[in-house]
Amino acid sequence: MHSRRVLIPWTLLLALSLSSCNSLFGTRPAPTAVESTAAPIPPTATAPALAATVNGEGITVAEYTAELARYKSAQVALNKGGSDADASKTVLEDLIAQMLLEQGAKAAGYEISDSALQSRLEALISRLGGTAKLSQWESDHGYSDESFRAELKRSIDAAWMRDKIINAVPTTADQVHVQQILLYNAGQAQSVLQQLQAGADFSTLAAQYDPSARGDLGWFPKGYLLDPNVEQAAFSLQVGQVSEVIQTGVGYDIIKVLERDPQHPLSPDAYLALQEQALQNWVAQQRAQAKIVLAPSS
Repeated sequence: MHSRRVLIPWTLLLALSLSSCNSLFGTRPAPTAVESTAAPIPPTATAPALAATVNGEGITVAEYTAELARYKSAQVALNKGGSDADASKTVLEDLIAQMLLEQGAKAAGYEISDSALQSRLEALISRLGGTAKLSQWESDHGYSDESFRAELKRSIDAAWMRDKIINAVPTTADQVHVQQILLYNAGQAQSVLQQLQAGADFSTLAAQYDPSARGDLGWFPKGYLLDPNVEQAAFSLQVGQVSEVIQTGVGYDIIKVLERDPQHPLSPDAYLALQEQALQNWVAQQRAQAKIVLAPSS
């Protein structure tokens, strides 16, 4: 019920697969607003031009431009459309989130050492079949040796912080077991509700409209369903109670709470959803506290 995309540059997934960090993410929620200045961030005589700064640390224009090109290339390969403005916002927000995660790792006392990073690079060289193959891979994806090493380090540090956040999510949660009757006509939904209120059996009607699953939604925690109206109703009902008609983006729902357990084990998909939610909440909190300055042209 949830789609996910990563919060790290996609071309580094191959390299990160050699680390102990597992790629998990991520659903992208509605973009969080960040502070923007009215004037560009002026480069100094010795410093590269910046697309943004995050708590004083810069994301260079060169880094942003290269990642944007990689992102657009990936979108074309996946036959996905989208405007240049959307692509620019997605890439810059991912780079900002990655930097926030990297900074969080450092604040928590973690930063990959130069020797450990070198070991990762050597493992990658071995896996690809030699230094020449790595150089070709870097060239194909818009990296220099220096920029690849720097971005790999940042991504590993960010992935460590990501895993720290998601691994703190409990494997149990307050959950409800729900059965639904989903209809696509408001009048029909009201008619079914009247039948239920007159004493009709919920399971019988649910099976009539959904013969295969009998309307069983299974167990789910708060923050899992895509439709907040159904979730809110489910957690406001007592066990055995039936809801009113709930209008959703799909149709018209009538639900019944079959069971509730304050410490029910999470399904793998629900656990991933809550981990993702924890990560997005962490990033949002860090954004709210951070000093983030965008160059208007980025």
